[in-house]
Amino acid sequence: MSSVPAPFALLDLIQGSMVTQAIHAAATLGIADTLAEGPLSAEEIATRVGSHPDATYRLLRLLASRSIFVERDGTFALTPMADALRADAPMSMRRIALLMGHPIHWEDWNHFTETIRTGEPSLPKVRGMSAWEFFGTNPGYAQVFFEGMGNLSEMETEPLVEAYDYTRFNKIVDVGGGQGTLLAAILNKATDAKGVVFAPSVAEVAQQVVEQAGVADRCTVEPGNFLESVPTGGDAYLLKHIVHDWPEAQAVEILKKVREAAGPGSKLLLMEFVLPEDNEPHSGKLVDLWLMLLVGGKERTAAQYSDLLAKAGFRLTGVTTTTSPIAIVEAEPV
Repeated sequence: MSSVPAPFALLDLIQGSMVTQAIHAAATLGIADTLAEGPLSAEEIATRVGSHPDATYRLLRLLASRSIFVERDGTFALTPMADALRADAPMSMRRIALLMGHPIHWEDWNHFTETIRTGEPSLPKVRGMSAWEFFGTNPGYAQVFFEGMGNLSEMETEPLVEAYDYTRFNKIVDVGGGQGTLLAAILNKATDAKGVVFAPSVAEVAQQVVEQAGVADRCTVEPGNFLESVPTGGDAYLLKHIVHDWPEAQAVEILKKVREAAGPGSKLLLMEFVLPEDNEPHSGKLVDLWLMLLVGGKERTAAQYSDLLAKAGFRLTGVTTTTSPIAIVEAEPV
């Protein structure tokens, strides 16, 4: 048990937003990239990134106290967490840091209390349009947002591929398949299977991804709208972070479209956070609030997924955990 008195432990959580802004500043300035070749003084860093020397030192002093950078003999160096802020790090967190500190992201959360009061997403009221429409009219922020989301999504690919046996399937349809990264990785494991990236975020990008992965001869990219229809003929249907984006009624309708396309022996694989029933910490609980604020979506427990699936004509058959917070919810038509 922590020896820190409860009010001070709470204060540390309250001030977390300030730490987020400090990380965002370091990511925006590219400080970690500047230190990739070795330690530098705050003055040297400031010269290279175009910042104020004393302000830079004070920023780094705070981040070093959180194990992001380390100060030795008047210079600052990378730590494992600081290394993850490099743009070219193998598991870079820079893009999500740029999103979390973005002014529009903060503006969104200024209206969070109203969402709690009403139970409805506040952004359509504030902006006069849905979150998706807002992205369309603000391409600069949309790029920051979707690059940040892609940052997190990339971390989930390998755990999802390794946790489940996809070799049993002949044709895998990835509904709302993003850039095609997940399906391409799956097809490189399930070498006899064919695939369809359906309703990708950008068809041209998805096509490039499957080509670069060497699976273009077994994988097609099909634009479409999963609110209207889903390709038939699959014996596995993947939906990764799709269902959680929508209010309950629309989530059911999406699943019903998959049910119409799925054959009797097909499997439905929802790749989502599955929340614990108790007070155990889980990153999905925070994402749940973000979804509620932006689009009226939600994260669910296994029992809630069972109920949701039943409304769309599916039966939950299992939940497979992975080495990341995301899990695979398996269901079959009834």
